[in-house]
Amino acid sequence: MAATHTKEPQRGLTFEDVWAALMENREQMKETDRRIAQQREETDKRMAQQREETDRLLKDTIKQMKETDRKFGELHNRFGELAEHLVGPSIMEKFNERGFNFTERSRDKEIWDTDKRNILTEVDILLENGDIVIAVEVKSKPKEADVEKHIRRMEILRQAANRRGDKRLFRGAIAGAIMNSGMRNSIIQNGFYLIEQSGDTVKLNIPEGFTPREW
Repeated sequence: MAATHTKEPQRGLTFEDVWAALMENREQMKETDRRIAQQREETDKRMAQQREETDRLLKDTIKQMKETDRKFGELHNRFGELAEHLVGPSIMEKFNERGFNFTERSRDKEIWDTDKRNILTEVDILLENGDIVIAVEVKSKPKEADVEKHIRRMEILRQAANRRGDKRLFRGAIAGAIMNSGMRNSIIQNGFYLIEQSGDTVKLNIPEGFTPREW
């Protein structure tokens, strides 16, 4: 007679089983939290280092820009001084060759108010004779703003002359080492004499039919 096997009933989960599973899951969660915290800490540290590096690079860039601006300003001033040195010695001669007969030439002329308290304007080069005064503005590379500023300067010169009883005619000129055709046309159209660098000297560019503006 064959033997028969009786199937044992399945044992349900005990409290100990559930507690053990909870403890294991708790440990896993702790490990997960630990790894997340570690990753966050490492990420924060990298970001802090990147911020520090970015700040350092930004400070270095700002410092370099300031230094570049300073050097550019010095270079621009040197160009201006060089242009004045080129224009100054020969400009009176160039005008006199055109029949102006200037007898006085002054550089960096300051125009004061009647009380001698405030400087109204400054002129790079001032050419004078008994009838005409020409105020020369010298720029390494003239711009439209320089033309507009020189117009205002001429108005100030005229007003100051009127207060002194000076009846001479005032005209303007702009000298530049570097300028394009548009800038040349603007200078001439505004009634200013055009003075350009030519080698180690300058040339007076007065086109045919040019009528200088007078103040």
